[in-house]
Amino acid sequence: MAFALLEYSYNLLVMQMAKILYKNLPETPGVYLMKGTRGKVLYIGKAGNLRRRVSSYFMKVHDAKTEKLLAEIKKIDYFKTDTAIEALILESQLIKKYEPPYNAKEKDDKSFLHVLITKEDFPRVLLVRGRALPAVALAKVGPFTSAVSIREALRIIRRIFPYSIHPSTWLGASPSGRSKRLYPQRSRRACLDYELGLCPGTCIGAVSRTEYLKNIGNIKLFLKGKKKLLITNLEKEMKTASKKLEFEKAEKLRRQIFAIKHIRDVALIADESIENWKLKIGNSAKRIEGYDISNTSGTSAVGSMVVFTNGKPDKDEYRKFKISTITASDDVGMIKEMLRRRFNNPWPYPVLILIDGGKAQVNVTKSVLNEFGLALPVTGVAKGPGRRKNEFVGYKPSEEEKKLLIKIRDEAHRFALGYHRKLRSARFIGV
Repeated sequence: MAFALLEYSYNLLVMQMAKILYKNLPETPGVYLMKGTRGKVLYIGKAGNLRRRVSSYFMKVHDAKTEKLLAEIKKIDYFKTDTAIEALILESQLIKKYEPPYNAKEKDDKSFLHVLITKEDFPRVLLVRGRALPAVALAKVGPFTSAVSIREALRIIRRIFPYSIHPSTWLGASPSGRSKRLYPQRSRRACLDYELGLCPGTCIGAVSRTEYLKNIGNIKLFLKGKKKLLITNLEKEMKTASKKLEFEKAEKLRRQIFAIKHIRDVALIADESIENWKLKIGNSAKRIEGYDISNTSGTSAVGSMVVFTNGKPDKDEYRKFKISTITASDDVGMIKEMLRRRFNNPWPYPVLILIDGGKAQVNVTKSVLNEFGLALPVTGVAKGPGRRKNEFVGYKPSEEEKKLLIKIRDEAHRFALGYHRKLRSARFIGV
């Protein structure tokens, strides 16, 4: 009994001491530095919520290596960032600077991923393991300890600053010893990434090398953590374009500035448990939004948003949209209007967006998310050939998840149809 009481008192003291280490950490994105004696940096990590992430270390049992780390910690410093994606980039820079022993993997960083910008006429942005990094490159950024996080970060960046994955200049020498140059292979048809807004069109010659290199320069600034300088440069370019009456270019730059300032890196924040982020639709507190459009030849057009939380309808969160900018029978345009209005409101973000429709509906949803700098999974449910079966486009759910998604699709359809009928009736009787 006395030993149990002594052990309880000791554990309580350890918890109190640990709390002192993290009690002043803010609940914001950032990077934390766990330090030992004489201020030696032992471990560096990123977080979407610094206090919550660091406190979690002291709330559960870990493997022997992590327990040894926790025993050596004397102080925890931190740097705040605006977003988790910036925390990811800063984490990489600090790991490279301090080389903390507990961040080591396979004794060096050769197993970690790096972002490589190739030295080509139209540079590509690639993820490469440290052991495979070439000697010559336009830029190298890393190491990144989380493959899931850096892949998601590049997906976000590519939506803001599209880049090509088509080789344009081969580095090295041909068998004859001469430099070999391969320009982007031209095609009559654009690649799928171009259709999705991820590639600027090097495959069809839709972008000049000068404009393309500007995009690559912007990506380099972002990856080096120079967001403020990047925004300043874009704002100057936008003002210049406006003065020259290049309004389409100015609008594109405005959207890029908005996206950088309003990045919503949901998937990056969800990855801070050191496990690969998965949707796991059945988990509690998971918000899924389902959307549908209902109209009769473009008249009395409405949109619906239904919300399911923990697999159940959350009717207090349902929303109706009366379509006002589209008069023709254009479901894709109506979806765009509805989603723009939805994301201009400060409602909670979902872990998944479900659209009643196929590839066109999914693509327009992704384009709107891109405008707002959001990285959210999207799935469409199409009727398939002969409207006899449900086909899923975009995010591919498991068999168990499909049942719930079909249920959400049907509920969105019911909700939209009910509102549409109400508007048609009011119009018919002249209300």
